[in-house]
Amino acid sequence: MSESTTPAGDRKVISTIEQNLIQGQAVEATRSCYDPEIPVNIHDLGLIYDVAVNEHGEVTVVMTLTSPHCPAAQVLPKDVEQRVKIIPGVTGVSVKVVWDPAWNPSMMSEAAKLELGF
Repeated sequence: MSESTTPAGDRKVISTIEQNLIQGQAVEATRSCYDPEIPVNIHDLGLIYDVAVNEHGEVTVVMTLTSPHCPAAQVLPKDVEQRVKIIPGVTGVSVKVVWDPAWNPSMMSEAAKLELGF
């Protein structure tokens, strides 16, 4: 893991390899988050649209919820943030909840569809 500092000397820059490792760990972290009402993790439900890691180790997770009125709307994004921010090398986490595209059951993984009987 090669780290260097920016010319300003105030922020470390991580390699593309480390960014990819952090991204993979962040995706796995989302697989450990569950909607309390659905026995499938939010990644397999199709609620995670993107996980990106920049050169400074900051992670951005773009996600949605099954509905704008989801009872877990306050809990799930915070759960994602907490699980991702403990990954070694992560310097910050931003979880963005979006409504476009709207979630629908076709976004679920095959495993999730089987688990839920779709």
